[in-house]
Amino acid sequence: MAVYSFTVNNKPVQVDAEPDMPLLWVIRDLLGLKGTKFGCGIAQCGACTVHLAGSAVRSCGIPVSEVAGQKITTIEGLAGNPQAENVQKAWIEQQVPQCGYCQSGQIMSAVALLHRNPKPTDAEIDVAMQGNICRCGTYDRIRKAIHKAAAMPSHPTSLQKSLTHS
Repeated sequence: MAVYSFTVNNKPVQVDAEPDMPLLWVIRDLLGLKGTKFGCGIAQCGACTVHLAGSAVRSCGIPVSEVAGQKITTIEGLAGNPQAENVQKAWIEQQVPQCGYCQSGQIMSAVALLHRNPKPTDAEIDVAMQGNICRCGTYDRIRKAIHKAAAMPSHPTSLQKSLTHS
């Protein structure tokens, strides 16, 4: 076992873990953040998607030893992010979720896409989201929600406004 230091949702953390322990299990079991889901365990379904240094990655396929010193954002860490709030609003308006299991991974991939490309085409959305499997088949609604989120203005949340004006 070794101690690894990194940042999760803008908070520095240290964990004592085996070097090959998947980041997913560190997030869920050692840090207690349950929004990131286990799906396949082989980095193919996208349920475990988090942001690593701003890019969407599959946390089940990354050993904790590879994230030392890096910045990780989970679905819980998107709170207060105007772009993520737009994605969540669009998800609700387009009635994307059915069973909901894949949604945290879908949202994490969508937010990373919109951060990198604020006005993606259908083809760009399809490429960015191709590693996220939805067993319910809501892919058309996901694409529509991403377009809708891209069209929304990004406004600071009321919490952010109160923090910056106090």
